[in-house]
Amino acid sequence: MKPLHVIAAALAASALWVTAAESVGKLPAPWFISGDRASSYQAGIDYVETSSGKGAKFLRYVQGDDKRFAALTQTISAQRYLGQRVRFRAMIKTRDVSNWSGLWMQVQANGRPNAAFYNSVDQPIKGTTRWQVRSVTLDVPEDGTIISFGVINSGNGQVWIDELSFDVVGKEVPVDRVPPAQLPEQPTL
Repeated sequence: MKPLHVIAAALAASALWVTAAESVGKLPAPWFISGDRASSYQAGIDYVETSSGKGAKFLRYVQGDDKRFAALTQTISAQRYLGQRVRFRAMIKTRDVSNWSGLWMQVQANGRPNAAFYNSVDQPIKGTTRWQVRSVTLDVPEDGTIISFGVINSGNGQVWIDELSFDVVGKEVPVDRVPPAQLPEQPTL
């Protein structure tokens, strides 16, 4: 190979590396990784894999115990939603999810860590999927204190969420319920 071609190839490879590095951003402050194997996952903003064109949040398995899970989580005060029905909605996409993935939401109340809870375990997303709309709807009790929501990744693979919304909805919108045998005994955070 001629020296000029070697230099051109090296420059092209480094340009691709820089472009790839710039395609991923740091996760914004209100979001964090939770779950029983949070250290096995990485999160951030992906500016290439996005449905909105503005960047999608992602949660990716990187190492460790792939039999467990992590969640990309945001926690807010329940104060302005007391006694109301709320819905967390997002576009979601997966790649090579070995166990399952899905949206989740939890409402904590005084002395009740799971006053309301849903984690999509009965409607899992597995493998590789295209962008699709998913949502979680729960009632916030009058004594609610904290609302946590996000996306779960259980096992290997990567999940993206984009075009997120969190809204008060009417009572005509059904509440999501986890089958009783799959309700968590401990807080999920």
